[in-house]
Amino acid sequence: MITSAKNVHAYQQTIKSEHSVKSKELDAIKEAHKESKAAQFAQIMSEVQSFVQGKAVESSFEVKYQEFQDFLEGIGYEGKPIGSLSQEAAAELVSEDGFFGVTQTSERIADFVISGAGGDEALLREGKKGIMQGFMDAEKMWGGKLPDIAYDTIEKAVEMIDKALIDGGFSVLDEKV
Repeated sequence: MITSAKNVHAYQQTIKSEHSVKSKELDAIKEAHKESKAAQFAQIMSEVQSFVQGKAVESSFEVKYQEFQDFLEGIGYEGKPIGSLSQEAAAELVSEDGFFGVTQTSERIADFVISGAGGDEALLREGKKGIMQGFMDAEKMWGGKLPDIAYDTIEKAVEMIDKALIDGGFSVLDEKV
């Protein structure tokens, strides 16, 4: 009877040990996957930053104008070339519901971050941090305070990312601070 109890105890210890090893292996796989996604997102953000910096170096107006038109097309703008718009048409584009207005622009910014993050908390936070850094860089390039529409847009985009954090069950506060 004592031998059977020792065998049962030894078997239970073996099962616990195997479970512990499997749990550690699973945790390692999860961490590696998370790190891989973070690295991929960081690489994409680095490539975007390099692209933007590279474009600032080019000097040809015609090349820049065509690249700007290509960029506009890439983000879904299908209207007339910006340089040929009347004041009224340009004002319509930046109106509240216009293509470059607060609503549509903040949605494009937030959707880029939210889609890229795929529900991953760390990537959502990094994306939010990235757009805030980009906004501060824009202020520096502008030479100070940006037009009010820019502040309204970034505020609304951040609210959408914060909502995605909350919807994912995460705090909007940076818990590492």
